[in-house]
Amino acid sequence: MDEPRPEQPPQSANEINVPGGEPSRVQGEEQVCEPERESKPVEPAMEPEAAERTLTRREWRKLNRRELLKLTPVLLAGAFVLPGLRTPLLREGVALGDWASGLLFRKTRLAPTFDPSAVVPFEKFPYNGYDVLDPDVDLDDWTLTVEGNVQRPGEYTLAQLRDLPKITQNVRHVCVEGWDAIGNFGGVRISDFLRSVGADPRARFLEAVCADDYYESVDMDTAMHPQSLLCYEMYGKPLDRGHGAPLRFHFPTKIGYKHAKYLTAIRVTDVLKPARGYWEDQGYPWFAGI
Repeated sequence: MDEPRPEQPPQSANEINVPGGEPSRVQGEEQVCEPERESKPVEPAMEPEAAERTLTRREWRKLNRRELLKLTPVLLAGAFVLPGLRTPLLREGVALGDWASGLLFRKTRLAPTFDPSAVVPFEKFPYNGYDVLDPDVDLDDWTLTVEGNVQRPGEYTLAQLRDLPKITQNVRHVCVEGWDAIGNFGGVRISDFLRSVGADPRARFLEAVCADDYYESVDMDTAMHPQSLLCYEMYGKPLDRGHGAPLRFHFPTKIGYKHAKYLTAIRVTDVLKPARGYWEDQGYPWFAGI
């Protein structure tokens, strides 16, 4: 059964029907027709959940690259929860940090130096070592073995190193364990020593081995930095055994674990050995810049 049609209101006396349009009003003898309006489809009302989904999609489409990068820590935090992804992510993250640090490093950019009044007393400068503080180096017979891409490889005594110009500097030593101290260090620039033995200026790396079985390597730009030392003095006195006697690396631009102590040999090379550094081979950054 058809539904009853609603009653139409009576037509006003001053209105007439115009086919396809709205009623026209008659003013005196003149008929005024209103223009026909274009009808727009009425969008159906959206459920609240559907509206929320649509808004989310619109917001997602508007995300630019920077906003997506803001989500990276959240995504990485979620990935670290998965054991299978944790180690590869850490390895890649460390490699990315090394790559970025290498790009930013400049041989002309010096680490801050300090007035003598800022230097901590010698007895308050911490001792630190990975195994022992005295590997029983025979200081009287000690020599430094130099090998690799050099014109004059061989054994070099401490006296030969002392014959080269000495550099003394008050700089900050920064330890990966969280402490730092301003100390006084003296020795020969690594760059001066490498030139004296005829090191290949195109070589890329410098490796070191130590009396306590520690080992380390650095890029050649770091080795040739004007503040990088083959250090044989602290506070104007020969290194004591706890601080790496008779010779150690000292890099004011690097974290402390790069400052290999008790040096016995260095090697100039274009290709690093698989063992790049004691702590680096356990996951620490290789570049380790500060």
